[in-house]
Amino acid sequence: MHNFETLAPHFIDQLRNGGALLTVTNGLETNTMTIGWGTIGVIWNKPIMMVAVRYSRHTYPMLELAGEFTVSVPATGEMRDILRFAGTKSGRDVDKFAECNLTAVAGESITTPIIGEAQDHFECKVVYQQVMEPGMLDAELQQRFYRTGDYHVLYYGEIVNSYQL
Repeated sequence: MHNFETLAPHFIDQLRNGGALLTVTNGLETNTMTIGWGTIGVIWNKPIMMVAVRYSRHTYPMLELAGEFTVSVPATGEMRDILRFAGTKSGRDVDKFAECNLTAVAGESITTPIIGEAQDHFECKVVYQQVMEPGMLDAELQQRFYRTGDYHVLYYGEIVNSYQL
């Protein structure tokens, strides 16, 4: 297991430059989606990764049931077509693993798999989640990102394992 701080700078950089893949399984199906927003740090004396998932996403009910997720971070400049596809297609309609030739590799510490083609991996157990309160959101952000009212749920996952393949 790597110290999560060693992998954190690449995760943050990749969020700005293509994204990362958030994966969840509900026992019946596994789905992955591209994320471009998130953060990593220490809360409650634990290493925490916070990810934002909209109610409208196929991943949302799966994550609610699973209570855990993985984030797989591609090497810089790699997997751009996969990130684009996984960020624009819904797991309700397509099997992203089959369409993108992705390999689901068993997680080391949790049930949810990682993406074998990515470089860095974080395995997380949800320790807190927060529904966005629209009245507390800055007006400019409200106008820019939430005109349709499709808000995020913020999931705080304790990083129980982090490593490179």
